[in-house]
Amino acid sequence: MSNAGEAKIKRALLSVSDKSGIVELARFLEERGVEIISTGGTKQVLKEAGVRVVPVSSFTGAPEILDGRVKTLHPKIAAGILYCRDSEEHQQQMDTHDYKRIDLVVVNLYPFEKTVARGAADDEVIENIDIGGPTLVRAAAKNYTDVTVLVEPTQYEQFKKEFAETEGALSMESRRHYAARAFALVAGYDRAIDNYFAREESKADESELPDSINISLAKSADLRYGENPHQQAALYRDQECRSISLVDAEQLSGKALSYNNYSDLDAVLGMILDFEKPFACVVKHANPCGAAIAATPAEAYRDALAADPMSAFGSIIGLNRAVDMEMALLLHETQFVECIIAPAYDPEALAKLKKKKQRRLLQLPRIESAIRPRWEMKAIRGGYLSQSTDQHQVTPEELQVVTKVKPTPQQIKSLLFAFQLVKHVKSNAILIARETRMIGFGCGQTSRVDAVENAVKKAGERAQGAVLASDAFFPMPDGVEVAAAAGIKAIIQPGGSKRDADAV
Repeated sequence: MSNAGEAKIKRALLSVSDKSGIVELARFLEERGVEIISTGGTKQVLKEAGVRVVPVSSFTGAPEILDGRVKTLHPKIAAGILYCRDSEEHQQQMDTHDYKRIDLVVVNLYPFEKTVARGAADDEVIENIDIGGPTLVRAAAKNYTDVTVLVEPTQYEQFKKEFAETEGALSMESRRHYAARAFALVAGYDRAIDNYFAREESKADESELPDSINISLAKSADLRYGENPHQQAALYRDQECRSISLVDAEQLSGKALSYNNYSDLDAVLGMILDFEKPFACVVKHANPCGAAIAATPAEAYRDALAADPMSAFGSIIGLNRAVDMEMALLLHETQFVECIIAPAYDPEALAKLKKKKQRRLLQLPRIESAIRPRWEMKAIRGGYLSQSTDQHQVTPEELQVVTKVKPTPQQIKSLLFAFQLVKHVKSNAILIARETRMIGFGCGQTSRVDAVENAVKKAGERAQGAVLASDAFFPMPDGVEVAAAAGIKAIIQPGGSKRDADAV
């Protein structure tokens, strides 16, 4: 294993897609006597900045060919990176072939993921699959005992600081750290390519789940603690996500979000994405304790809050429209609220809401035009469950009336609202609604009749003349009997029980 002197950087290979900071890094190296080899666009940028550069073609004695597809794939480059400095046999072979060492590799890869994200055609996507870059990065990372590899512009300043302190002989710990990041980058890059081809293949049959799913997660933030104070927690970004994501929400005010906040906010996001008209929901422990559609966001919120004002204490509020001043005045007067998430805030409304410093305000602009994921996943111990996302909205034409009394058009409108919302309530789930506002719910019960009884209790006298939605069939008629006794006039449920006839 090389000592610090043998690992001193004397020659560097610079070939980057992202040119951020590369001129400054190259000048830093040049001022310290490091020879710089470079390729294509990087070489041109450095030459225009007045940095002395040895073209890769001069170093290898071979031209860059095939429109740049082949330029660094050469034995002189590979050997210069991969040879072990403490091996006499390696050194003899390097001398025999007149190959020169390369001590620093600075490479970042073609922007494959960005190319895919902007919807480029397949031929452009293919051209942005980097071949030489990953090869150089992997080679340098493998030989980290002798070579330093940098793969991100954010690494340059720390590298320069240590280079100056050690006169170009970075510590083994630093080189290993850079190598680990390099391997992670290449692994993520390959996952992105694999996922692109998997997505293209799955388009042929949208009913099929892919045979394999590669997940690439990057830490976005450390959280104060987990579900309980003694648990550690962090937020990770799915780097393959192309659909709307809570991780993209911008926090405009308030203290840091907690693990439980993110869990509840994700439930809120699922609800507000399900409704096109002005909608508001009040959520506690991932369940709606109030929700409504109305002509304006303020009316929707007023109706949502009225469903269960007591449970709304310490809740999270979700809106699918921008917060105006009328809405802000209502929110500002509300008792303690953990978080508010909306597509936008009018400047005056935002200033008003910021007056309560502890209240967290989040903005997620893509709510109104969100791309929904095709599949969703849930972690279990040792694996994941996956299913297609539930984006189906039941229409009046799909309804089957099974009773002698037929629901009125207004009741059908209310039933469809309730059925769309009840899927967001933890099962066994029952939701009572009047018009397009929620007035009672029962969630997480071990029997459906218990859920009905809880929903009726929440609704109180408001249950008279209201409608009820159940997220699954009634296994027995008792739940229907409780609802009828409370004054419920119409019920929507999927059916499928052996005792459906009894319930009907």
